[in-house]
Amino acid sequence: MQKVWLYLENGLFLEAKSFGSEGTKVGELVFNTSMSGYQEIISDPSYAGQFILFTMPEIGNVGVNSDDLESSGAFAKGVVVRNYQKRYSNFRAEDSLENFLKKYDVLGICDIDTRFLTKVLREEGSLMMVASTEISDKEELKRVLESSPRIEEINYIKEVSTKEPYIHKSATYDAKEFRYKTPPTPKAKIVAIDFGVKRNILNYLTEAELEVEVIPYNFDEEELIKRYEQREIDGVFLSNGPGDPLILTGVHKKIQRLIDANIPMFGICLGHQLLSISHGFPTYKLKFGHHGGNHPVKNEKKNRVEITAQNHNYNVPKEITKIADVTHKNLFDDTIEGLKYKNSLIFSVQHHPEASPGPHDSAYIFKDFAKMVIENRQKRAI
Repeated sequence: MQKVWLYLENGLFLEAKSFGSEGTKVGELVFNTSMSGYQEIISDPSYAGQFILFTMPEIGNVGVNSDDLESSGAFAKGVVVRNYQKRYSNFRAEDSLENFLKKYDVLGICDIDTRFLTKVLREEGSLMMVASTEISDKEELKRVLESSPRIEEINYIKEVSTKEPYIHKSATYDAKEFRYKTPPTPKAKIVAIDFGVKRNILNYLTEAELEVEVIPYNFDEEELIKRYEQREIDGVFLSNGPGDPLILTGVHKKIQRLIDANIPMFGICLGHQLLSISHGFPTYKLKFGHHGGNHPVKNEKKNRVEITAQNHNYNVPKEITKIADVTHKNLFDDTIEGLKYKNSLIFSVQHHPEASPGPHDSAYIFKDFAKMVIENRQKRAI
């Protein structure tokens, strides 16, 4: 392992060891509190432009495999861990995390006090950071960081979105058979707009008896409206994705047209935020975001607590209750986690009901969407 040097925008300068790719990377440092699923986290496109600081101290011990990928690779700038376990042991493992990071040009940083860094982020909020295996001079690293754009200034959606439309062909993973299930016969068809969609989201949608066509972020909204009016499609899903939703001004206008056309819609994470903005309620940035697999959320309708997986830095404002009912609320900080828009077939959640490897408390939300879409399809056929 070679040395790697870190410089944070608050002036903190640290030395550690590297186990991933080499070079110099600039991104936003956030911490994730999940106890498992590091491969699913690293391959989540929503982490594009970020360094993932794991609070779980031992990372790499089960290696990586192709079935647990949430996308075509990894888009994060780097991962920061206390201890990297080079010797992996799992019957499903196909390679090491180190080789995986090198393949997708992601920095791996270890032998560093992750508990200390987490406390820094909790106190000061998410911070921009530069990490380098090439530059050891603090002042030079500072110049690199200060001359680089901030994450909220970069549109990473272009990088992570599909380039061509396709039909998703698998359902959820069968842990007994160790394979992805064959989708059931669909009862309706939806279009999933890919802003950085996770594979397991698509799996759950198909398992809910929906045919899922995935299309790029720069979709033609008029074509979608026409297809809906001609009953070629029955609804639209807005996916998760990276970065600040406020910079996606062109996307806001497209979604506004879909709202005006009364198309049934469901959004997760970034999709949830884009629906809020498109309804006229801009998002705001949280201090250090919600990243992890153990966040309690109250289901207001059922009056029960669900443990959820989360990954977002931005949130919708409480003023949105003027046009939407709050369906889910975060019990850590009382922020909004779910909305049902009044007088429309549109709802969304901030957390990730598809969480892989878990928890699965909120997986019912996909069936709720499918039920809404299928019933609306039947009404339109009358």
